Amino acid sequence: MNKNIQTPEIQNFINENLRTELISLLLKPLNLEGVTNKEIAEQIEAKSRCRDKLPLWFGTANIYYPNKLNIEQTSSQTTALYKAGRINGTTLLDMTGGFGVDSYYFSLNIGQVHHCEMDRELSAIADYNFQVLGRTNIRTHAEDGIDFLKNSDVDFDWVYIDPSRRNDLKGKVFLLSDCIPNVPDHLGTILTKAKNIMIKTSPLLDLSAGLGELRCVREIHIVAVNNEVKEILWILERAYKNGVLIKTVNLSGTAKEKFSFSLDEEKCALSNYSDPLEYLYEPNPAILKSGAFKTVGTRYNLLKLHDHSHLYTNDHLLEFPGRRFRIVKTIPFNKKEIQKLGIKKANVTVRNFPISVAEIRKKFKIKDGGEVYLFFTTNPEGEKIVVYCHKL
Repeated sequence: MNKNIQTPEIQNFINENLRTELISLLLKPLNLEGVTNKEIAEQIEAKSRCRDKLPLWFGTANIYYPNKLNIEQTSSQTTALYKAGRINGTTLLDMTGGFGVDSYYFSLNIGQVHHCEMDRELSAIADYNFQVLGRTNIRTHAEDGIDFLKNSDVDFDWVYIDPSRRNDLKGKVFLLSDCIPNVPDHLGTILTKAKNIMIKTSPLLDLSAGLGELRCVREIHIVAVNNEVKEILWILERAYKNGVLIKTVNLSGTAKEKFSFSLDEEKCALSNYSDPLEYLYEPNPAILKSGAFKTVGTRYNLLKLHDHSHLYTNDHLLEFPGRRFRIVKTIPFNKKEIQKLGIKKANVTVRNFPISVAEIRKKFKIKDGGEVYLFFTTNPEGEKIVVYCHKL
């Protein structure tokens, strides 16, 4: 860390140039004592990336920022708050602490947080920022989290792990056994030292693959923000042997769309089918990722268009965790019928359909946007159809 960056003169310069092109800062003499142009540019770029992702850090004076890659890899403020709401107790180990966003929010709900980070520079930055933010119950350790846990005599209430999905040998990876640390390999050790474990994984991780690599899984949380799945959280409890509960949430501003179910419930649920009726329902991305394709239909008394379409319909408007549409008409998929609609601009979605959105736009000369929604999908008889809707 270069403490000269925290002088009032340089902090003012950073704040005044958050929208300045970085290349111009790198090329012209800045005449700022004790810092390089590169260091200033890195601070500006990293802070700018926090404007929406980490508004608390962005709005707090004298925060020291790491490089932009660390900002890209850290949890957002929104998802960190959600995770902190799942834990309680006296002690928590953040085994892969990074910039410290998750540790900060955990520290609001738990007595003592231990933040481990192998990168000594990043550990120092996190420690400094915790002081700036007034968090006195976080202790930083510039060492490997697995080693720290093995040498600790604390029985932690929680261990939190966000494994690195960048492997020097395999590149970007998604299986837990390919991540660093290799959680499946160390799971036995961790469970002897922690009552509960929370693991953050990529949204691309297949749930069945994760369940195959882990044990003692009590809950899986699928967290979406503004209709985009951001994280999958695995909650493990020492000696837990019962069924897995899956909780989905779609966070948008102050609104929370929640839907929970058990794997056994989904396995036993039966779907009923129908051609499109008056209303069309599309589950939010967190539910679609969860695989609750039968349960969401039975829970809301909806009829599926097709087993693999994951679109639902009925004749009554219901509250629903996803998008709702009023159906204007349904037509068979053929050029003549689509041309009759006379639509030049629409929002196009494909579900269980052999042609991509890009191909449809090109073939039928439909621009993106507007108030019309077209769903290209398959009906219960296996026929290709187009559902013309307006969003509610």
